[in-house]
Amino acid sequence: MAYSEAVLTRAKARLAQAREQRDQENQRRIAAIYRAHPRLREIDRQLRTTAAQIMRAAFTQGGDPALAVEEVRRHNQALQQEWDRILASEGIGVAELRAEPVCTACGGTGYVGAWMCECLRELCRQEQKKELSSLLGGRESFETFRLDYYSDAPDPHTGISPRTVMQKVLRKCRKYAEQFSASSPSLLFSGGTGLGKTFLSAAIARAAADRGFSAVYDMAGKVFSDFEAEKFGGAANLTVKYLKCDLMILDDLGTEMTTQFTLSALYSLVNSRLIAGLPTIISTNLTTQELQQRYTPQIASRLLGAYELVLFVGSDIRLRDK
Repeated sequence: MAYSEAVLTRAKARLAQAREQRDQENQRRIAAIYRAHPRLREIDRQLRTTAAQIMRAAFTQGGDPALAVEEVRRHNQALQQEWDRILASEGIGVAELRAEPVCTACGGTGYVGAWMCECLRELCRQEQKKELSSLLGGRESFETFRLDYYSDAPDPHTGISPRTVMQKVLRKCRKYAEQFSASSPSLLFSGGTGLGKTFLSAAIARAAADRGFSAVYDMAGKVFSDFEAEKFGGAANLTVKYLKCDLMILDDLGTEMTTQFTLSALYSLVNSRLIAGLPTIISTNLTTQELQQRYTPQIASRLLGAYELVLFVGSDIRLRDK
C-alpha cells in the first residue's frame, strides 16, 4: 500500500519518537533496579566481560581452549544462579531488567526485512486519516448521509423519485467501500452542484483508510497545480501520491482552467492509474456530453469507457440548507 511521502515521513517520525521514549523508559527502569541492587549490576558486568577475558588469557598463555570454555561456562552458570536468587528474593521479574523494544516484530525499525511492519503501517493509517480529516472536515460518513434531502416525488420523465435513485447510489457507495480492494473499479460521479458527490466520495475515502488502504483526496485544481509545480517549478515528489496510492479521489473535475497542460496532466493521471490497475473516483458537475466537449477524445473515452458512471440527481442540498 503506497502511502504519500508526507504521510510516511510523519509516521516514521512518530515511530522514532516512540522508540526513543521506550529506550528512555527502559534505561530509567533498569537503572533504578541496579541502584537498589548493586550486585545485579556487577553480575551483569561480569557476564558481559568474563568470557572474553578468560578466552584471551587461555590463548595468550598457550592453554587449552576447551578447558577455558568449560571454566567460562561454570563461572557464568554460578553468576546466573546468583542472579536468579536475587531476583526471586527481591520479587523482581525477569522482564523488568529486559530492554523491551517498542515493537517486538521489527524492533522499532518499522520494517521486517523489506516489508513494512504493522506498527509503522498503523501509524501511516492514523496520519492519513488526520490528513483526510483536515481536507474534508470530519463529518462525512454513510451513516450521516441525509436521504430526506432528496424529493420522494416521482420524476415526470422516469417515474422514479430522486430519493429512490439516491438510495441506490448510497447502497452502491457503501458496498464499494466495504469491499474495496486494489481490483475495485474506478467510478465517475456525475451530477449537478450540491447533490452529495463530494460527501460520498469522502465517506468512501475514510472507509478505505480505516481498512488500511492509502487514499488520497484532493480538488482537481490542487492536483493540476501540483503537476505544474513539479514540472515547471522545481518542486519534487508532489504528484507521486496521486499516481501510486491505492485509491485516488479527484473532486470537482471541470472547475479547473482548461489548458493544454491540464489536459496533459489529467490524461497522465487517468491513464497511468488505469494501466497500473489502481482505482480512481472522479466527481464532476459536467454531464457526459459536456465531458466529451471539454476534454480530448482520449480522456473522454477513458472516463466514459473504463469508469463506472454513477449519476447523482435531485436539488442542490446547499441551497436547501441555506
